[in-house]
Amino acid sequence: MTRFTHLFLVVAGLFVSTSCSSTEPAIGGKATGSSSGTHIVKVAGRPDSFVSDSAMLDYIQKVTLNYMWEGAEPVSRLAPERIHLDNIYPSNDKDVVTLGGSAFGVAGIIVGIERGFIDRKAGVDRLTHIVDYLAKADRFHGAWPHWLKGPTGRTVTFGQKDDGGDLVETSFMLQALLCVRQYFKDGNATEKALAAKADNLWRTVEFDWYTQGGKHVLYWHWSPTYGWQMNFPVTGYNECMVMYILAASSPTHSVPAECYHEGWARSGAIKSNAAPYDYPLEVSHNGAEATGGPLFWAHYSWFGLNPRGLKDRYANYWNVVCDHALSNWAYCIANPKGYKGYSKDCWGLTASYSPDGYSAHAPNNDLGVITPTAALSSFPYAPRQSMAALKYFWQQGDWIWGKYGFYDAFSEQYNWTLPRYLAIDQLIITPMIENYRSGLLWKLFMSCPEIQEGLQKLGF
Repeated sequence: MTRFTHLFLVVAGLFVSTSCSSTEPAIGGKATGSSSGTHIVKVAGRPDSFVSDSAMLDYIQKVTLNYMWEGAEPVSRLAPERIHLDNIYPSNDKDVVTLGGSAFGVAGIIVGIERGFIDRKAGVDRLTHIVDYLAKADRFHGAWPHWLKGPTGRTVTFGQKDDGGDLVETSFMLQALLCVRQYFKDGNATEKALAAKADNLWRTVEFDWYTQGGKHVLYWHWSPTYGWQMNFPVTGYNECMVMYILAASSPTHSVPAECYHEGWARSGAIKSNAAPYDYPLEVSHNGAEATGGPLFWAHYSWFGLNPRGLKDRYANYWNVVCDHALSNWAYCIANPKGYKGYSKDCWGLTASYSPDGYSAHAPNNDLGVITPTAALSSFPYAPRQSMAALKYFWQQGDWIWGKYGFYDAFSEQYNWTLPRYLAIDQLIITPMIENYRSGLLWKLFMSCPEIQEGLQKLGF
């Protein structure tokens, strides 16, 4: 997976977009500056200080969200897979949009409207454009592909034989669309129409098709060219849990509870006694059972699905996500490989760019690379540690800062970074910070009656 996109100018304390139309204003708001007790690092076009931590979070949410707002691909208005400020695109994919990253951006637009960063009408217009585009884009038994060509809505092959539906990425988008539905369902006529369109997209995803003929597991992919040859049954634990919740909850194409229990939970084998740095994981992380996987596993399924108080026969999911984040933090403090820069304030291993290309950074795949989204998207789980990381990253100045906030990744060990962003890293930050601050997206998603019915069906 990959990701990228954002642009922001600060003029006289106000955000001004460089390319938004006059009818679609840029994300706005007063720019305040760095919290008390934080060393001031001056960066051109960035506040020198903030009156409070809350003001700092406002600013970070605005800047990162602008990847989706001002940095959107101009035809689809979805998030480009990546935005490279050096304008170097080795794969010639500048106009390729990503479904998962766009899902986080859609959720972020709701946050922007709620916080006044985005004009409500402009936000509704943008979201309406997006859902209309998604309705016309390539779909495969209701599921979208991982990547789309922005100008055409046609599939861009993600990998060998992966030229069809991607149920995992589709589920991330549905998580966002259900938040859209709930946020606007009682609004004016235009907003109700948007909510209805989002609901229709949800209802037309054929989760039952992705059981490959009724097996008790969901499959990640299906291709009109290669059929089931990818043959990737999705089992836990990783980033995909919300897919099973949605599949059980679908009002039109639901799957039986056995899919969750026998497929995702592997008939109980998902349980784990691993406790890296004395933080019990509770669930077995695929390929990283002893130490925990990349931190995006604690984010992508959980920007709408609320882990707080969520329990089943296998785990307490609030503990799952909190201890995953805290064990990642503790690993960076322990720093067993002795990398320069790692500390209680500089932490966070997740999938991102690295000096050697894209890599799923985790304790068992530690390349000396810190990815800011890992800590920043963990605010709900480790607020003190995440705020310390935010202030540390801020103090690094323009070495790791650009138009859309902190660059995707950096390494003090190798004195490396690139002025590049990935959508799936950048755009999950605003929704997860908002869940820490207000629980907005968690409240919206969990207010869906069918989600509550699905959770009950699965034994939560």
